Amino acid sequence: MENIMYFIKPSFLIVLCLAAFFNASSATVAEKAPAAAVESNTRYYVSETGHDANNGLSQEKPFRSIQRAADLTKPGDIVYIMNGTYTKDEPTGNILTITRSGKDNAFITYQALPGQTPKLKSKNWNAIKVEGASYISIDGLEIEGNSDNIKIEYALVQKDNRNNPATSGNGILICEKGGQNPHHITISNCKIYKCCGGGIASKHADYLTIEDNIVYENALYSPYGNSGISTYQNWNSDSNTGCKIIIRRNISRHNQNLVPFFAAGGITDGNGIIVDDLQNTQGSSKLGAYKGRTLIENNVVYCNGGRGIHVFHSDNVDIVNNTVYQNSQNPKIPEGEISVLWGSEIKVFNNIMYASKDKPANSVNEAKGTVFDYNLVFNGNFTGPVAHNVIDKNPLFTDEAKFDFTLQKKSPAVNAGTSELRVTRDMLNLQRPQGSAVDIGAYERKQ
Repeated sequence: MENIMYFIKPSFLIVLCLAAFFNASSATVAEKAPAAAVESNTRYYVSETGHDANNGLSQEKPFRSIQRAADLTKPGDIVYIMNGTYTKDEPTGNILTITRSGKDNAFITYQALPGQTPKLKSKNWNAIKVEGASYISIDGLEIEGNSDNIKIEYALVQKDNRNNPATSGNGILICEKGGQNPHHITISNCKIYKCCGGGIASKHADYLTIEDNIVYENALYSPYGNSGISTYQNWNSDSNTGCKIIIRRNISRHNQNLVPFFAAGGITDGNGIIVDDLQNTQGSSKLGAYKGRTLIENNVVYCNGGRGIHVFHSDNVDIVNNTVYQNSQNPKIPEGEISVLWGSEIKVFNNIMYASKDKPANSVNEAKGTVFDYNLVFNGNFTGPVAHNVIDKNPLFTDEAKFDFTLQKKSPAVNAGTSELRVTRDMLNLQRPQGSAVDIGAYERKQ
């Protein structure tokens, strides 16, 4: 049975014993995973109509399974995945398990063949598991989970069963293996939806980039308190204190928990994005506090059951130019669109926080050195000094009913931001600023 299952520490309610949860011994600081000895730059091809007895070196003779190609990869290789729906009958495994590492300037890449749209359809623990591997890129894949096959009545019956992949499977999980922690991982241009567990989840990673993905309707039926996009207990692969974790230009929407988190007995998560315990205080972690910075920029996060963007027991995070709309939809979640609980040195600039009914726009607790400034706040109470924040002004989205969060010409968000954190592009890669100053929110209005 696949023996690592990821969950997010949900709230201030409980400190968990993670060793039992991950069914593994307490992690220690690891050396970087060793790179494969030879750089090969081979191109492998995988097709639903292929055969694993082929050599996989051409579109005419592709492999049938992605795993067959993965087990051959060396630094610099690309695995091209062609049209088709890829599954694995054994639910306790993964459709793809990545254990072989690339190296600096020679990533191993898994991507859709240009012009094609392959899908991984998973009822497994994970559609893709990056297990102790480094210098890995996953690009342009569609992952559909198992939630359409699960009814809430069954999920609630299974709420105490933490060994059921049918109700707890993730889209992409990045985690350690045997003392080797992953680093230099990029997840981009993927569509990940209807996973009963998390959408994109990392544990004990460093140099992680999650960008240009669409992540929705995940985390519904798992008892582990999952979220749409999550990074948990990052580790220091080096002494760099600059920006090493990047979450940008993603859409994370309609993720929610319908099943209580087993350790808390209630609904605690289903966040759009969560940065979780980078202080490494939970589960007898020996990793030490994470020293790198985390950047969350140009994301559109809306209608999640949990908070929009949640920083929990984590330090050194920049949250800038995001549009965060009517999250915390579950009545059990008290925090607002952007929440910082037990963190320090958090900068929250240039965000649109459009609160759900009867919920605050933001939440702050024991957050030393945390600054909220140059944000636009609407429809909810705001915690913090007014400063340069735009309070109680409708952002005037182009079409709120259709979740089109681009800005009208007369939006109070136009030219109301700051360039202090140097976000030079917007959600659509448009140059910032277009006018006299940076616009607030994920979208810069074109002049």
